[in-house]
Amino acid sequence: MTTSIAYHTLNPVTGELLKEYPYLPDEDVETVINTSQEAFAMWSALSIVERVEKVRRLAELFEQNINELAPILTKEMGKPLAEAHEETQFTADIFRYYATHGEKLIADQIVNEDAEKYSYVQRRPVGPLLGIMPWNYPYYQIARFAAPNLVLGNTIILKHAESCPESALTMQHMMDEAGIPNGVYQNVFATHEQVSAFIAHPAIQGVSLTGSERAGAVIAEQAGKHLKKVVLELGGSDPYVILSTDDVKTAAQQAFEVRMENTGQACNSNKRIIVRDDIYDDFVTEMSALAASLKPGDPAKDAENTYAPLSSEKAVETLLGQIERAVQAGATIHVGGQREDRPGFFVQPTVITDIPQGSDVYYEEFFGPVIAVYKVDSDAEALQLANDTQYGLGAAVFATDQDRAAAFAEKLHAGMVGTNISPEESAETPFGGVKRSGYGRELGPVGMDEFVNKRLMTVKK
Repeated sequence: MTTSIAYHTLNPVTGELLKEYPYLPDEDVETVINTSQEAFAMWSALSIVERVEKVRRLAELFEQNINELAPILTKEMGKPLAEAHEETQFTADIFRYYATHGEKLIADQIVNEDAEKYSYVQRRPVGPLLGIMPWNYPYYQIARFAAPNLVLGNTIILKHAESCPESALTMQHMMDEAGIPNGVYQNVFATHEQVSAFIAHPAIQGVSLTGSERAGAVIAEQAGKHLKKVVLELGGSDPYVILSTDDVKTAAQQAFEVRMENTGQACNSNKRIIVRDDIYDDFVTEMSALAASLKPGDPAKDAENTYAPLSSEKAVETLLGQIERAVQAGATIHVGGQREDRPGFFVQPTVITDIPQGSDVYYEEFFGPVIAVYKVDSDAEALQLANDTQYGLGAAVFATDQDRAAAFAEKLHAGMVGTNISPEESAETPFGGVKRSGYGRELGPVGMDEFVNKRLMTVKK
């Protein structure tokens, strides 16, 4: 039996350990799966009207309790309070979207009809699913996986990140408050070995993971071995290309705000800013001034001109190691690059240039407030640099000439692309990438289509 403790709430501002939570006992794994399977028989037999009523209630609860729910995100992973409110509202929006549109999204689709017969595709649930979620958006990440599948009729076993157990328990509480029946949604503080056991079990019909490339490779291998459908949303090193602008200061401000969202800890953040040579110097100067203007602060207070801590000591060590290796490879630090001399997990907002294309660190994802800027002499060079990545999550291109930007956008290798705007992220729009950013999509209409039996039904007239 597993006896060690790993799930914990740690204050990123002070580094103080607030509470620990024990692992799921090994002997409970089978019980959790059996409960999910039994709940599936009941939940999938309900009408979709009955299911969406519960999911709509979830949306209402998140909105009604936003002032109590948002601070939990701030406490556990250091998210600025205003952004924590935004995430909580976004979570409500996702539940409401699938409650509102779910019946239409799973409606039967006629595919053929003649004098003797007609055929149509039905969308039916497949059974219990396992979700493995990250720490950087504790509510939102669950919602985009859980909402469509709850509406569809699947049941969910949810393994959250070890560093946000209170957020995980809060989601379970909200499910219970909304009237989601026992066993339909189960939070588990599982070990890695227990995750493997869940995946291997015949009752589990699919796995969704949002996390690192390394974690995705491990989970995909296990799921493939047991012939389970898997959806992966992994890392990103999104290019943000500025071909031209009439206002460098505003362009820098907009890029800076995108990069600093969630203290740079977002998979689809603009991690590589690629700028044409005629505006590059002014752009870097402005970006450096913006970074230097921020001071470390308490994310619960949302004070102006402050930045929040990273989520953990490990995150700090990883990011500082990448910065050091970039400098060793020939990069230039314009501002920042150091840990703050104070308690907590604060790394200074950093502007870095000249990371050599082809170096190991160039191909890595900087998960934190590191703003990497690259100078290019032509649109062709910008495109080559933008697509020279193992990832393919998001991308954006900006130019004063809309046609120029649109033509460039068509050639970007990414799952989500913005032309003179960052790619939209909403309950209605699909989220996901290509290459080593994973496969499958969440949110929007296609978010309902991943863990579903698209059953062909043919009827004789």
